Amino acid sequence: MRYVIILLLGLIVGAGAAVFFLGTPRAKSMPGTEVQAPDASGAQAGTVSVTITEGFSERLLATIFQDLGAPSFQLGRMESEPNSVDTERIVFQQGCTNTITLAPEGSNTKTEVQFANDKISAPLAFSGSYNLLGNCMQFKGWAQTSIQLRFDQGSQTVYGQVNVEGVNLEGVNPLANTFVTVFVRNAIDQRVNPLELIRAPQLQLLIPVKASNGEVKAQVKDVRAEILDGSLKMHISYDFSGTRGQQPQS
Repeated sequence: MRYVIILLLGLIVGAGAAVFFLGTPRAKSMPGTEVQAPDASGAQAGTVSVTITEGFSERLLATIFQDLGAPSFQLGRMESEPNSVDTERIVFQQGCTNTITLAPEGSNTKTEVQFANDKISAPLAFSGSYNLLGNCMQFKGWAQTSIQLRFDQGSQTVYGQVNVEGVNLEGVNPLANTFVTVFVRNAIDQRVNPLELIRAPQLQLLIPVKASNGEVKAQVKDVRAEILDGSLKMHISYDFSGTRGQQPQS
């Protein structure tokens, strides 16, 4: 019973200190609007469908880890909070990298993208270090995240918003657990978002029509998505416009 009381006190004190040092986490403003499910009445005219499988995502992640190296994010005060306490000055000291680094797998968890139950899930294995009040500590674990698709018509870009649903740590003191959880959550929320999944050059179409001395342009007006078992199916609707050019000089 005594140990349980000490544990609870540690968690309460840790939570209070984390809020004092870091402030209340704020939601980051995201571009575009949430991508909705396909219209029940059927696809609009001028709509194409693209299917992304879990195998495609697996190969993409493998290439990132093998060819580019493990993604790494700095832990510390968010730039969007200019009036907050200087976390790096108070909490962090020299000697630690103060970073979180994603790993292909760890803590019995594989970093991957899963399409199931009308949801895009992405468990993320990670490791890192932080210097809390002069003590350099190593940590590892995994975060359960989900990805919400968003489409911004102005920039013609499909974004992904990564939402952290839970952080699981290994071998971290209960008093420090809350600090690390906040650091990890903020690093993913603020440093990763928004993900640029499909940019304008991949979405827009330009079709030359030489016989008419012109071209047809296609701009995306709407994006819908549905989660199937093991795949993501995106429905992209276009507006078309034709532009005639100058007749070639003889």
